[in-house]
Amino acid sequence: MQTFKINSPYNNLIKLKVSQGHFATTSSHINYYIDLTTLKARASEAKAVAVSLSHQYIATTIVDTIVCLDKMDVIGAYLADALTQSGIMSMNQHGTMYVTTPEVNSMGQLTFKDDVIPMINNKHVLLLLPTATTGHTIGQAIECIEYYGGTIAGISAIFTAVEMVGGHDVHSIFHAKDVEGYASYNSHECPFCNAGMKLDGLVSAGGIKELK
Repeated sequence: MQTFKINSPYNNLIKLKVSQGHFATTSSHINYYIDLTTLKARASEAKAVAVSLSHQYIATTIVDTIVCLDKMDVIGAYLADALTQSGIMSMNQHGTMYVTTPEVNSMGQLTFKDDVIPMINNKHVLLLLPTATTGHTIGQAIECIEYYGGTIAGISAIFTAVEMVGGHDVHSIFHAKDVEGYASYNSHECPFCNAGMKLDGLVSAGGIKELK
């Protein structure tokens, strides 16, 4: 696989590692794998990502809870701090934000446990995820948050190929236009599959499993 990096215009610590090939996610087939492993796990990079995302919200925004998907908890904690420092207010009694993550049941549905529901119910919730390829995961998360009584205050991702989901803008550092030729396909309409090209890897929240 051919791999290269794309620098963020906002901070030189933020670099998007991209590999070209034929990959499958849970909702689509893609021609580029976006590797966000170090951005999510390395403290200096995670903080830089959080600060960059925080600049996309105005001081009148209210955020009570940040819901993190796909191992975005480290960035979520830094984002809560960055939003607070930038003037974003929380309506929680203790004056600070919750940072939490949903459970995934055996049917692939997102749920919150009983002790976490108070962090969602009647709260202004910012949804944070690493990538938004088709908007399917965001739609599922919005449905879950609203089911438990939360209100979407914002949606943020490191990389997105969609501009809006469910009437909500998707804020991000990188866009599909930053990766020349980036494309996402329904698995039944994938031109690589139709041409008999085998998958290079399976992409999940934990990263990539290469197929030899």
